[in-house]
Amino acid sequence: MRHARGFTLIELLLATVLLVAGLALAFTTLGAASRTVTRGEAIGEHSERVRSVSTFLRRRLTGARPVGFAFDQTRAVAMRFVGEPQRMRFVADLPDYLGRGGPYLHDLSVVDDGEGVRLVISMSMVLAGEVVEERPERPPEVLADNLREVRFRYRALDERGRMGDWQDRWEASEQLPLQVEITLVDRNGRAWPPLVVAPPLAPAFSSFNVPLETQ
Repeated sequence: MRHARGFTLIELLLATVLLVAGLALAFTTLGAASRTVTRGEAIGEHSERVRSVSTFLRRRLTGARPVGFAFDQTRAVAMRFVGEPQRMRFVADLPDYLGRGGPYLHDLSVVDDGEGVRLVISMSMVLAGEVVEERPERPPEVLADNLREVRFRYRALDERGRMGDWQDRWEASEQLPLQVEITLVDRNGRAWPPLVVAPPLAPAFSSFNVPLETQ
């Protein structure tokens, strides 16, 4: 009776090498797939973050109203829109479902804590042209963090009735600008899609250089 021949040492080593190579290939494939999924989730989260913040800012600005929230003693005019490179203040209604319906001062500002830039917003009720201070005071809410840069710019018609250049400051605080631009850049240098909003009820003739009384 003939006995079955066993595996030789070389055959066992070859089988082991093939098994190790197969496992290495499998782990490499799984790692690549995992990184792809993680990268896809990160891109999805970033896109959703950009969409939600941009939608919020657009809705707030398109809901802006020419309502005064303070009085400029030096110019003897009601302040309805104050725009700076890293701060913007205007009045807009809040929806009733937030439990804070009515006109509220929206105070958008940029905070740099040394580790990154944040875009925050504070809201205060406006009554009879003045801001009503809440007690206890509500802390600012963070709209976006982990940013490198946030910038606000403003635009109006010039004296010839043409679209003027973008300005870092909105000087005509008694009226709303024709357009507002918000630029946000992530900490890694990736710029968000440009956001340009036209507040409603902004006078089509608004200009930086033409006094309101003569328009």
